[in-house]
Amino acid sequence: MAAVIDPFWLWIILGAVLCFLEVIFPTAFVEMMLGLSAFVIAFVSLLIPYFPLQVVLWLILAVMLIYVGRRFMPRRGDRLLQDAVEAETLTAIAPGGHGRVLYEGNSWQARCDDPYLEIPQSKKVFVLRREGTTLIIMPEDALGNRP
Repeated sequence: MAAVIDPFWLWIILGAVLCFLEVIFPTAFVEMMLGLSAFVIAFVSLLIPYFPLQVVLWLILAVMLIYVGRRFMPRRGDRLLQDAVEAETLTAIAPGGHGRVLYEGNSWQARCDDPYLEIPQSKKVFVLRREGTTLIIMPEDALGNRP
């Protein structure tokens, strides 16, 4: 005959495991919220002995906690460019067009901040900002000429 575990202890163990997993594998507090909701359902299981209903309540509570928790998490903005601000063009960049630059040892798609400037190949440029996976650049000799 198989041993049957009390639902209260099942929820406590599940909550502890999920909270511990959040420490090992961070998931922006998703596992933590699942674990906390399991702890709450452990006490609810003392009042409501029907296990399928406990599972449904756990899922509803977990989704609510994740939704509410995300509202208080800081928003991820664009990652700031680190270290170097200099790059070198790998391809010529036509006015208003895109090209490739070598930045921090990697090839990046780039676009000139001034849509009327042409940047030749192998030109030293400065990285002003990043928009998605595109670097916004300006040639070093054009920075003094900007209004």
